[in-house]
Amino acid sequence: MTTAIAFVCGLVFGCGLLLSGMSQPSQVLSFLDVTGNWSPNLALVMLGALAVAVPAYWLARQRGRTLLDEPLQLPTAQRIDRRLLVGAALFGIGWGLAGICPGPAVVLLGSASPQGALFLLALLAGRWGFEQLARRRSASD
Repeated sequence: MTTAIAFVCGLVFGCGLLLSGMSQPSQVLSFLDVTGNWSPNLALVMLGALAVAVPAYWLARQRGRTLLDEPLQLPTAQRIDRRLLVGAALFGIGWGLAGICPGPAVVLLGSASPQGALFLLALLAGRWGFEQLARRRSASD
C-alpha cells in the first residue's frame, strides 16, 4: 500500500510539473534571469507548494504519525555544517546552469528528452563519486 501511495504521489507531482511548465529548463532559467527576460512563474509555483506543504507539515507534526498510521520520520539534524552548505551550493549551481533538478529530470526522461537523460546520468555519476569519496574517508579513519 505504501509503495502504491508513493507512486501516486510521484505521479501527481510529475503532472504538476508538466502543468506548471516547471519541467522545462527554460522556465527555471527565465526565473533566474533577473536582469533579462525575468519570469515570476517559478516563484508562483513555489508559493503554491508552500500553501499546501506548510499546513500539511503542521498537521503531520501534530499527529506524530502518517496518514497510513506509520511513525512520522522527520529530520532531526539542526546544525548547519560544511557538508550541508557545500551540497546546497552544488545543487544551486547545477540548477542555475542547467535549469533542471531531479524531479523535472525524471519528467524530462519520460518525454525522451536528451537533456533529462544527460542530467540524470550526471546526477548518478556525482552520487557514485560521493559514495567512493565517503568510502575512502571512512576506510582511512
